[in-house]
Amino acid sequence: MKKFNPWQWLVFSFIILIISGAILLKAPWIEHQNGLSWTDAFFTSTSAVCVTGLTSVSTTGFNIWGQLTILLLLQTGAIGIMTLTTSFFLFIKRNVGTKYKLSFAQTSHTFDLYEARIILKRIIILTWMIEFIGFILLSIGFLIQGLDPGGAMFHALFHSASAFANAGFSTFENSLTGTHLLVKITVMILIALGGLGYFVLYEISTKKKLFKKYSLHTKIVLLTSIILWAGGFIFFLMSEGRDIPVIDALFLSVTARTAGFNTIEMSSLSYASVFLLFILMFIGASPGSTGGGIKTTNAFVMIYSIWSLLKGRTTVTVFNRTIPLRFIMKAFATATLFFIIISIASVLLLEWNDFSLVPVLFEVISALGTVGLSLGITSELNEAGKWIIILLMFIGRVGPASLALAVMMRQKEAKIKYPEEEIF
Repeated sequence: MKKFNPWQWLVFSFIILIISGAILLKAPWIEHQNGLSWTDAFFTSTSAVCVTGLTSVSTTGFNIWGQLTILLLLQTGAIGIMTLTTSFFLFIKRNVGTKYKLSFAQTSHTFDLYEARIILKRIIILTWMIEFIGFILLSIGFLIQGLDPGGAMFHALFHSASAFANAGFSTFENSLTGTHLLVKITVMILIALGGLGYFVLYEISTKKKLFKKYSLHTKIVLLTSIILWAGGFIFFLMSEGRDIPVIDALFLSVTARTAGFNTIEMSSLSYASVFLLFILMFIGASPGSTGGGIKTTNAFVMIYSIWSLLKGRTTVTVFNRTIPLRFIMKAFATATLFFIIISIASVLLLEWNDFSLVPVLFEVISALGTVGLSLGITSELNEAGKWIIILLMFIGRVGPASLALAVMMRQKEAKIKYPEEEIF
């Protein structure tokens, strides 16, 4: 029997977990107030595992066991099936081939095998530590909001995990609309930390160096993230004016990068704000994070490459480091693939559902970017439409990572090099 490579393990593990989640959600002890079809069970399971947050049925409609199942699925998805599989290889199946043991370290382009082992441990510890602090702060916020202690603790536990996972699932009917200021601030911080990526958090928490001492990857992630958060915040304030509070403008800028929570009614936003959300959702979070999108590093590499080209440079140099051509090609290839998938999915949804272009395009980008924001059409999609969104959420979560692993494993130098010739 042919052994799976890490790329195949990643895809296969996600499929197994999604199927298992759907079966669990259909278990007799799990109930939904409006009933749950198999399509909705798969939709909810995929959204939770792929930490998206789009819901075809209300999360509040599930009983306690259903909500706990969703919590378990999104927590597992946040940690990452690749991480769990690598942990399994490194700590349980110690006889697995060196090829597989090295795969995790290779994907980071920074850490060796020994450090990869440390990272796997720290991922679990860091996740639980951050979520525990979030749980404490959210519990206080919900208590101030007027919830009873038991309810406050449950909602805090669920939202802490969901926020750090950038999942966007909420146990409230209107997400975080009308919640206490402490809740909004805590959720924003959890989203931001979850979206930075484990490699960045690992470097910051262990090396504790000044910015100029960090690796190029960490510098690019931090710089791009700050620009997107600040830029989005300022734009939303200018676009919405007095219709949006300052804290909600900042929250929208943070959550749009794959989290999916909302503190305002999305349908009330102007077209200019919706268009910016398209861009933020398309870019998404950072590599190794709980979020999706084409990734902040890819967006940075693309924009900086164009800027370098316009300035007549033959190489792309940033922070006194040259970015290899293969990474530039991968960045543009990833963005192009996303654009093609968005185009095809949008056409199919428009053909099979009676919706206008803007909400359909918003839904498609949100699903592929594993964001979870919606203009309110998710529950109104027909069966075919829901399965398209399911597929988009799956591709958005495992696609970029699978592509990276596949390219890494198949990468080889050409044995024959042909003469160059310019084209117009």
